[in-house]
Amino acid sequence: MNAPTVAGSVHESLVDELGRAIVDGRHEPGSRMLTVELAQERGVSRSAAREAVRVLESFGLVWVRRKSGVEVRPRADWNVYAPEVIAWRLAGPGRDEQLRELSQLRSVIEPLAAHLAAGAASSEQKVELVSLVVAMGEEDHEADRERYLTADVRFHRLLLDASGNGMLAALGGTVEAVLRGRTVHDLMPHVANQSAVQWHRDVAFAVASGDAGAAAAAMRNIVSEADEAMQRAAS
Repeated sequence: MNAPTVAGSVHESLVDELGRAIVDGRHEPGSRMLTVELAQERGVSRSAAREAVRVLESFGLVWVRRKSGVEVRPRADWNVYAPEVIAWRLAGPGRDEQLRELSQLRSVIEPLAAHLAAGAASSEQKVELVSLVVAMGEEDHEADRERYLTADVRFHRLLLDASGNGMLAALGGTVEAVLRGRTVHDLMPHVANQSAVQWHRDVAFAVASGDAGAAAAAMRNIVSEADEAMQRAAS
């Protein structure tokens, strides 16, 4: 479910503030707030507060109760795949649990995507995967910078698209949130692990040659190494 467009920094700031507070547990499930009070306390317009609530509602964090205000929903109702929710969890006290859950998810979906891509990727997608691993190799001495991250994100999203499975492709934003979160929260080394860089190359060339088993195996190595590296960096 796509969130309503958040127009302007005021809306974005309020969504971010309230979203973090809910995800961090500062607003407990079942607690309530009034839109008018939110507007007054933060010095924003009621329309800005209402729009922020609508965005949070789209993430499953709150629901609007007629005549009784905005109620915080239990965690079981959250859209845990929303990149915004992932980012808030990574930035808060639930980071370790979020990292564990994301690593477990990636260990299932990305090797499968690589396996499928070996049989479903178009010629153009194969060429782009190879060009992206070349770009990553050129920037691997600054792996915690934007250029490396951009190529890495594009590689993983393209692989999911190339699987030919629309449901896997729809998880591209979730995987991107993991990769960006790793960089934002200083969990990415400055110099990339050369084995990880090589495994990205292995995936690209295995997909290009149609070797499904090799593509899946290399992707399992990538996800496993990323999980171990993040756990070390977070400890």
